[in-house]
Amino acid sequence: MATLSTHPDCVPVVSYRFGKGATNIDKYLELQGYESARKALTLGPDGIIAEMKVSNLRGRGGAGFPTGLKWSFVPKQSDKPKYVLVNGDESEPGTCKDRLIFEQDPHAVIEGTIIAGLSVQAKMGFIYLRGEYRYLLTIMERAVADAYAKGFLGKNIFGSGLDFDIVTQTGAGAYEVGEESALMESLEGKRGIPRIRPPFPAVVGLYGGPTIINNAETIATVPHIFRLGGAEYAKIGTERNGGTRLFCLSGHIERPGVYELPMGYNLKKMIYEVGGGIPGGKKLKAVVPGGASTPALTADEIDIGMDFDQLGKAGSMLGSGGVVVLDETTCMVEFALRTMKFYAHESCGWCIPCREGTDWLKKSLTRLHEGGAVDKDIDNIRYLAENMLGRTFCPLGDAAAMPTIAFVKKWRKEFEDHLEGKGCPYHRSHEPALALV
Repeated sequence: MATLSTHPDCVPVVSYRFGKGATNIDKYLELQGYESARKALTLGPDGIIAEMKVSNLRGRGGAGFPTGLKWSFVPKQSDKPKYVLVNGDESEPGTCKDRLIFEQDPHAVIEGTIIAGLSVQAKMGFIYLRGEYRYLLTIMERAVADAYAKGFLGKNIFGSGLDFDIVTQTGAGAYEVGEESALMESLEGKRGIPRIRPPFPAVVGLYGGPTIINNAETIATVPHIFRLGGAEYAKIGTERNGGTRLFCLSGHIERPGVYELPMGYNLKKMIYEVGGGIPGGKKLKAVVPGGASTPALTADEIDIGMDFDQLGKAGSMLGSGGVVVLDETTCMVEFALRTMKFYAHESCGWCIPCREGTDWLKKSLTRLHEGGAVDKDIDNIRYLAENMLGRTFCPLGDAAAMPTIAFVKKWRKEFEDHLEGKGCPYHRSHEPALALV
């Protein structure tokens, strides 16, 4: 099993039980397991949502929407069943945090799902795992079976008179089903393509019923909020950004790994103190702050707090928490090309701006990297990306466009250095920081 990286600044909240054998339900119970679900039962739906709002927990899948507010959108009365859907389709390049949660603390996901269900009076939850993480299915199925055996799932959970069931499911290797509406389509046995919204999942979601959809880290955090108290959890982070985050630090860094740090933790400090800096004494060129879909920051922009608001003001996003460090030997044109190859491959093909836009960006960046482009091609790349932005059915088109715009804007000189038959001026002897192909 993978392990969590450590540093004196790390704050173990989500990772509280990591490395303590909590995959065993009896050990989980020794470590205050399922006490939060019992507490939630006494609070009722309104009390649960109120506590979640106080915690300032924001979605850890990328969008950063306030979790308590999201749950409150589910109507109290519904003619159709309500559902809770855990998004464990972790596919964002540079991100590997949810895998650790499923490996080390699967019952936290189950308990969080139960609490989410209690908040909206749902009776069914689904835990959707990334297809390439299929080995995790064995872990989760065992944990679910143990929870049923203890009476925490099924009929009359915890002796409360309420029923709640959980089903596990794996994807089929598609990045696109990480988008919540495409995930619902996949779970219903259809092709994993996004839905047109509105209506939104909180009102019309899985099988047409009101649905809560949250990332696995978000759901796994929920029991810890009730363990600590919403107000205490909120104090760990920054204003409007409560708690901690599992940051995935990779690329050209001395100590890569997954670190649990407070929201708002300084990115420069994360790179040079937590991560140990750049190998070989090389200079920093760029940082991808939240997975491949987030606009990269230059070396001059990294003295910034890692939360949704501060990165948003800087023109980027916290995203999935995948921090990729790039040193001075990185060719930003090649990095942009590798990024675009990924998105062109993963586009579901439903809408033209994404299907055609990602393919043409890939072709244009390939021609530029190989030295076959002319000056106007650089502006055409940016123009094409800007015209994809906001014009696709789901955020995949934006995920391809936003980093491309940043690459051209901030490292235009490198793009110009590839023109008129010059080819790539970088000749590196090591592997790229992020192999996206």
